[in-house]
Amino acid sequence: MIDLLKQILYSDLGNSFYNAALLIFRVLLAIELFRVHGMKKFRVENGQREHVPNPLHLPEKLNGLVATFSDTVVPFLIMLGIGTRLVILPTIGVTAIGYFVVHRKDSLEVRDVPYMYTLSLLFILALGAGKYSLDYYLLNLI
Repeated sequence: MIDLLKQILYSDLGNSFYNAALLIFRVLLAIELFRVHGMKKFRVENGQREHVPNPLHLPEKLNGLVATFSDTVVPFLIMLGIGTRLVILPTIGVTAIGYFVVHRKDSLEVRDVPYMYTLSLLFILALGAGKYSLDYYLLNLI
């Protein structure tokens, strides 16, 4: 079981420059995700909260919970590098559904945002959090 966790969570890009670049990319992406999309979950405009599309027709509470978790909690876990490859999976799902389903008929300018988030999150999924993350330090304690 510990070996499986290490395979999923361990990530080291080989040198300090690459690991630092991944840290900066990870942190800046997470800040932007929270600032732009996460903060909308807390704001009330015109007496109403943000409407979260539900193209998969999930139960409304589950749909709202996944979207809120993906935009508010996940960015902080990405910044810290905790369970990074696992925690970004719901956010990849939300952004990919935004691109392929919700905005499929919109202009490229509108579709660009979920597309770029999906690509960026897939990049982090492939590389992991890197050496400068809590994943790396916690796995080295085991």
